Amino acid sequence: MAKVVLYTTAFCPFCHRAKALLEAKGVAYEEIDVTFSPAKRAEMKALANGRSTVPQIWINGQHVGGSDELVALDQAGKLDQLLGTAA
Repeated sequence: MAKVVLYTTAFCPFCHRAKALLEAKGVAYEEIDVTFSPAKRAEMKALANGRSTVPQIWINGQHVGGSDELVALDQAGKLDQLLGTAA
């Protein structure tokens, strides 16, 4: 199973969408909440090549982007392979 890390905020609908998609696939993930942590947000921004929107998502250390990119990977049939859940 892949290691999935999401940087999120508490009231972000895109964060909730990304987490719901992963949960529907039965994938565990590490969530790093940057809502009240400027240091964690700065960490996320540095790791995401300057992107400051949430969520920012990594699968096995590969930055895949945000919620829209995660959904696009799923719709293209590529997400399950990245997650290691492909049959």
